[in-house]
Amino acid sequence: MRARYRAGGLTEADLAADPFQQFAHWFTDAVGAGLPEPNAMVVSTTGRDGRPGSRTVLLKGYDADGFVFYSNYDSRKGHDLAATPYASLLFPWHPIARQVIVSGEAVRVGRDETVAYFRSRPHGSQLGAWASAQSTPVASRAELERRYAELADRYPEDDDAVPAPPFWGGYRLVPDRVEFWQGRDNRLHDRLVYERGPAPAGTPSAGWTVTRLCP
Repeated sequence: MRARYRAGGLTEADLAADPFQQFAHWFTDAVGAGLPEPNAMVVSTTGRDGRPGSRTVLLKGYDADGFVFYSNYDSRKGHDLAATPYASLLFPWHPIARQVIVSGEAVRVGRDETVAYFRSRPHGSQLGAWASAQSTPVASRAELERRYAELADRYPEDDDAVPAPPFWGGYRLVPDRVEFWQGRDNRLHDRLVYERGPAPAGTPSAGWTVTRLCP
């Protein structure tokens, strides 16, 4: 199976001054194109044993400080990030022949930020965070649903007092490398990479260099 990519190209002159602005442009395009869940991304981590793990999660925010997602800290990804606090995010926007790959250090967000986000989640998702001991074995689907039902009895849907689990919270991936991939004909894809460099003199934030890679 093989697809042909005939999208317009990506040149250095097209790029924004930093990867966050460029991501915002492309994310807007992905939303405008009607892609299902354009904020879905593949998060890849590495554990103490050196084995990589990947899973799809949802991006919940981004700005000049990084890209935010939430998880159970006791999940496989949580244990991986505790051992090796670096990760890669992949946004696979195949219908528009684009990918964005973000890599850098993952740090936990502040507890206040986690609690504020948790309170914005649907009631069922709040209960689900408590019911699921993510990545651990469970005897059956019935057991999982029993845990959820017990929580639903304890915290009715009109109860806004579901506490944020202490084992659950956010990560902010602070990038040092962001690649923008645009599919082109004959597999001569455009790959432009921002890499974080030292802060320019007189400025508090790091600068970015852009490199073109062979496809």
